[in-house]
Amino acid sequence: MSNALDILRERGFVKQTTHDEPLRNLLANEKATVYVGIDPTADSLHVGHFVSLMALAHLARAGHRPVVLLGGGTAMIGDPSFKTEMRHIMPVKQIETHTNGISAQVKRLFSAITHNALVLNNADWLRQQNYIDFLREVGAHFSVNRMLTAECYKGRLEKGLSFIEFNYMLLQAYDFLHLYRHYGCRLQMGGDDQWSNILAGADLIRRVEQVEAYGVTWPLVTTASGSKMGKTEAGAVWLDPTRTMPYDFYQYWRNSHDADVKKYLAMFTFLPMAEVNRLGALEGRDLNAAKEVLAWEVTRLVHGEVAAEEAQQAARALFSGGESTEGVPTVVVEHALLVSGLSVVDLLVLSGIISSKGEVKRLIQGGGLYINEIRVDSPEQKVGMESVRDGVIVVRRGKKQYTHIKAQV
Repeated sequence: MSNALDILRERGFVKQTTHDEPLRNLLANEKATVYVGIDPTADSLHVGHFVSLMALAHLARAGHRPVVLLGGGTAMIGDPSFKTEMRHIMPVKQIETHTNGISAQVKRLFSAITHNALVLNNADWLRQQNYIDFLREVGAHFSVNRMLTAECYKGRLEKGLSFIEFNYMLLQAYDFLHLYRHYGCRLQMGGDDQWSNILAGADLIRRVEQVEAYGVTWPLVTTASGSKMGKTEAGAVWLDPTRTMPYDFYQYWRNSHDADVKKYLAMFTFLPMAEVNRLGALEGRDLNAAKEVLAWEVTRLVHGEVAAEEAQQAARALFSGGESTEGVPTVVVEHALLVSGLSVVDLLVLSGIISSKGEVKRLIQGGGLYINEIRVDSPEQKVGMESVRDGVIVVRRGKKQYTHIKAQV
């Protein structure tokens, strides 16, 4: 299967396309430039962003040029698509810090795939725009009546759509036009919530430059239970190893629902589809082998082979009774705190394992918190030096999420 569009479709990245056959011809006959946009709403990417990066990576492996466009300009407004309320407007310095952090992550992820990837920041051209000139060049091509019918705005009309948010579609459309003019980009990809914005950009290029441009969207990736992918009881699953440790990242994929394994193998690895289909067809206990492959492959792509190997060995050791636990996330607390003893709630919040006392209490109420493999039944349970075993206190959340606590002397 040589056409990049067919590769994307087989791997689950295609829900809607514009001009399917012309797009197929473009990808078959040219080395196309393709972009995805990411607004820097945090200083790290999370698993949800990994969908965009993998779609782009599959096209890069097929010989096309990938562009990751960071929204240092559009983040100053905030995308209203399918949001119930207006996004918080971030300070410019915070946006710049976030953009720098994400840029480094993207470059690292693509360094092993292609030397042809571009990482751009739309602040470089959007923040220089003269508003009157922008309205004359871009705004003249947009119908307000048509914009109000877009799915990305419909849900906001009853609660109220601010004028600043209403401009977001024009800015994203202009990004597409700018990338066409300067880099020859004729394909934008994104999640299905971006369909209206992508169409607006393709239409703007057609009106201004008399050139056809194209779009591809993929469906929202959810778990078998219907929940949004990349969320755990501890929050988002980040690509930054200081926010989600490689072991926890590995465990997230290792603990995938059986029904999600084949889909995740197709979307988040470069394994041939024949191997994806073979692993995805396994059942019962045999499917655990497929989950290990999934966890190792994704962790290797994001954190490198050494981190993936350490995480896998640590996970196997914990569940087989082995001795090596290298790679299990470890936090350090002051020795004096454990000498005097403190409640399990205070310990987990002070150590940063869980972010709030309420989360700890809910975990205890649900029977999902263990200290040294003994279930915690009360938020007031004391933890001290007597809980240290072989130099650590073992904290388990749920079935398989482990963290070690060490005392700093």
